[in-house]
Amino acid sequence: MNRIQIGDIIPPFSLKDQDGNDFDISTIMGRKKLVIFFYPQDGSLNCTREACYFRDLSDVFEEADAIVVGISSQSVESHKEFAEINKLKYTLLSDSENKVRKLFGVPGRMFGLIPGRVTYVADRSGKVVYIFDSQTETQRHADEALKICLLLKRTDS
Repeated sequence: MNRIQIGDIIPPFSLKDQDGNDFDISTIMGRKKLVIFFYPQDGSLNCTREACYFRDLSDVFEEADAIVVGISSQSVESHKEFAEINKLKYTLLSDSENKVRKLFGVPGRMFGLIPGRVTYVADRSGKVVYIFDSQTETQRHADEALKICLLLKRTDS
């Protein structure tokens, strides 16, 4: 399995969001910085912590001109419920067949039994500038991504 690396361009993909709408990543490329975080499962303790921390920082991500997108294999309906319960302000994408997870080469944990938790930050051109891979440091995913987005904002002007 090939893994997306720093310097690679985010590959094209389209998935359903939590409202059942088609979300095509190409509509973002060239307009905004992009933070894509892959997480194992809606509603689990660590995933909820991670998702809510991204939510808590969403205004700062917006000020940094970045869009946050969460991806896991749960259904559109599961994502909708997860987003409503936790008042998430960003897009969740349903990768029920794990096609995008495989496209990015996100590794599994515990012999592939647990989907990996990896965050990618891309500049406006779609080039990956940072990758953070940690199953346990859930809140650090948002902290690291925000730090990079703010650094990119300084160089935007």
